[in-house]
Amino acid sequence: MPNSDESRLVESAAAGDAEARGALLQRHLAELNAYVRLRVGPGIRARESSLDIAQSVCREVLGDLDRFEYRGANSFRNWLLLRAEHKIRDRGRFWKREKRTARREVSIQGTEAEERSLLEQLRTFFTPSRDAVAREELEQLERAFAELPDDYRRVIVLSRVLGLAHEEIAREMERSPNATRTLLSRALARLAVAMEDGQGRNVTL
Repeated sequence: MPNSDESRLVESAAAGDAEARGALLQRHLAELNAYVRLRVGPGIRARESSLDIAQSVCREVLGDLDRFEYRGANSFRNWLLLRAEHKIRDRGRFWKREKRTARREVSIQGTEAEERSLLEQLRTFFTPSRDAVAREELEQLERAFAELPDDYRRVIVLSRVLGLAHEEIAREMERSPNATRTLLSRALARLAVAMEDGQGRNVTL
């Protein structure tokens, strides 16, 4: 079903059509999993899996479909991923507040489909010569990304994965558009240097 038909799919899903609900989520599931896997930091990852968080987002989105207003191509995708962003922030605050000790370490390894989707989302981080095309490079990039300050990780995801304009990013991060432009430039530079470092270590520029 092409993107132009997604409004009808959303409408049917909101009306309770189980088949439409499944089709709608299936269309965006790989990207949602990749987004959550990328955005979740080590503090949350040590306590719950990215797949659990993605599933929780799906349940909440299905319950709130009547609140969604279709505004053209990618509007549902962006709404879904923003809901994931808010969920991740809430979980981070929860674990920080509770100060609980992790009882288990959750592997960051994903399925092959998830890795392909994640690679597609990361391709805009670097020039084509710096594309992550191998599992080792993907793992190196994940390590480097995870060690960035939270505001760096967040601005990269909002800009390069969600594709939001700086005005929208500014509203999400409660900053000015000029501030988010500067933040994004510094974040991408820090990530690039960490990748060049070869070990995914946090590098001070």
